[in-house]
Amino acid sequence: MTESPTPTTLALAAMAALAGATLLPRAIRRVQLSLAKHRSLSGHSKMALRVARWLPGLRYDEAGFFDPDGAPGDVLARRRAGFARLAATLKQRHAGSIELTRQTRTGLSDLQFTGAYRVPPPFSAYLREHLSLGSFVQSSAGVGFTDLDGERFFDLTGSYGVNLFGTDFYRSAIAEATRRSADVGLVLGQYHPAVAYNVQRLREVSGLDEVSFHMSGTEAVMQAVRLARYHTGRRKLVRFTGAYHGFWDDVQPGPGNPMPARDTYTLKERDADTLRVLRSRRDIACVLVNPLQALHPNRAAPGDSGLVDGVRSAGFDRAATTAWLKALREVCTARGIVLIFDEVFMGFRLAPGGAQQYFGVQADMVTYGKTLGGGLPVGVVCGKAALMKRWRDERPADICFARGTFNAHPTVMCAMQVFLERLATPEVLSLYDGMDERWHGRADQLNARLEAAGVPVRVAAMGTVWTVLYTQPGQHHWMLQFYLREKGLALSWVGSGRMIFNLAWTDADFEEMAQRFVVAAQAMQADGWFWRDESLSAQFSAKAIRRRLLVQVLRTKLGLSDGRITAAQPSVLSHPQPNAGADAAPAHAPSGR
Repeated sequence: MTESPTPTTLALAAMAALAGATLLPRAIRRVQLSLAKHRSLSGHSKMALRVARWLPGLRYDEAGFFDPDGAPGDVLARRRAGFARLAATLKQRHAGSIELTRQTRTGLSDLQFTGAYRVPPPFSAYLREHLSLGSFVQSSAGVGFTDLDGERFFDLTGSYGVNLFGTDFYRSAIAEATRRSADVGLVLGQYHPAVAYNVQRLREVSGLDEVSFHMSGTEAVMQAVRLARYHTGRRKLVRFTGAYHGFWDDVQPGPGNPMPARDTYTLKERDADTLRVLRSRRDIACVLVNPLQALHPNRAAPGDSGLVDGVRSAGFDRAATTAWLKALREVCTARGIVLIFDEVFMGFRLAPGGAQQYFGVQADMVTYGKTLGGGLPVGVVCGKAALMKRWRDERPADICFARGTFNAHPTVMCAMQVFLERLATPEVLSLYDGMDERWHGRADQLNARLEAAGVPVRVAAMGTVWTVLYTQPGQHHWMLQFYLREKGLALSWVGSGRMIFNLAWTDADFEEMAQRFVVAAQAMQADGWFWRDESLSAQFSAKAIRRRLLVQVLRTKLGLSDGRITAAQPSVLSHPQPNAGADAAPAHAPSGR
């Protein structure tokens, strides 16, 4: 005879069923979220932070600097001679610029940071002690600039993306803006008539209803996210692995952010698992898209400081990116998620209407900056009217406040007006005709030359934004930036990770730059920096290099040393040596917000 269940048993069973019904969906969502994360450290911000805090600093001495890979004596001799010649040439040629950089560095923390992170950390201290660069210029023209010593460079820095139409364009835009705003001067709180023009043109360019002005791209993205949260009532934001959206906490959840970003999901780009998460959750306010990631999906902005094994991958697939963005648009629409295009960097580089026009996808909100200011600092948010409203009529105390003293500075607004006026002229619009074919064709030409020269260097392009790739692993590939500088090609502090051109480059300019680029790579090869023993290919693979580096890290962590590697002391960064070099123009991050 079966015993009847007691009330207690029934209650426990009901509680268990209820708990299961509650916990199972949570578990499913947790699994879905885990599957949507990229397998790299960049895709796991909490783990990346733990690793960054645990990782000891390595510092190679002279022997370790030149010989981390077991090169034979003749190769080491070539490296030493090449390095000495390179350092002496740069020091003699740019003496005035280097001296002013040295004097300024101790009081300018940005210079200290960029100088320390130009190359992989183990090589940094020795390099800064023996090779110096200047960070000051006296003039610019066309596609280049001139330093304090009168030495002319081709500018491959692109002013962190600002310089889209050439330095002459922005000099004249700023001069015209100063003239137009002279009668108003510094009157804030009231608007210069340029504001009215800018609002109308930005509505046309963005295809959106309303506009707000800010002082930087970072600030514009902050406001877009705040408005998305305000109107959806949700907290979570989604960013994609490796994407940069400014240096504020919620969009920089990994290393570089001292505070945890608890309301941020970092997910894989171009992945069905990510779409599954977006379809299933109800706590996501917005999705941030940086179109630049199409050049290197799910990877951080490439910089030479991370080039520890010489491996870097990139490649632009317009069709794949378009399909992804359209799928993302569909899901966001269905789930009430605000789709934000962060076009601070790429805005107007791809098309006169930006990435929205280029990929044929309309966002709910768009942020602009950099070049839109006509050479002056600016940030802009464009959005649908329902998302841009900062208050509720039915609850007047419930507001989403955002103001800034300089948000509509007369001179900045006039510079923006000049930019937008010129953007609509036939002369400027013609620069976009065949732009992809022209710039991707130029990349193909340079790659063909590099292959013919027998050097392990290639480039990948997304229009006017390029990155340098290497066809074989190695531990000295970051040296290329210094050989390029010797030949008059200036890169930003991230080195060969990013080359940014402007639309003023002529075929003749590019021809001369390409010749110098190939010669620089050949010189670097002749000096032994690309050497590898083909008979021991397994020992020179990227995996083997990373394994050796891991062993060095563990030995350093345990207080062991092989005589060529020591633990970096705090004074290396906080109190640099007087002769510290390898500096570059200050910036907060590779994208320079």
